[in-house]
Amino acid sequence: MRTEEKLYTLRYKKDNETHLVIEDGNKCIECEKEYGEPQPCASICPANVYTWQNNKMVIGYENCVECGACRIACPYENILWKYPRYGKGIALRYG
Repeated sequence: MRTEEKLYTLRYKKDNETHLVIEDGNKCIECEKEYGEPQPCASICPANVYTWQNNKMVIGYENCVECGACRIACPYENILWKYPRYGKGIALRYG
């Protein structure tokens, strides 16, 4: 089963508050200079949460599948990651 097909089995309740935060935008600029595009967080994310636009990392937290790979892949430990608030975020779709 392809990743896209697996992602379809998830249901997402949007939270108005992000659970992903870039702590220092300057570190993303350093990362882009060192690693190029896509940066490690963007290349490892299965849900395309991270995109590089206008010298800034843009986070589409609504797409997050809560795997935590981005915070592990970030060479600068620059991603503040936590689970969404109770009742928000992803859930497996049944049936």
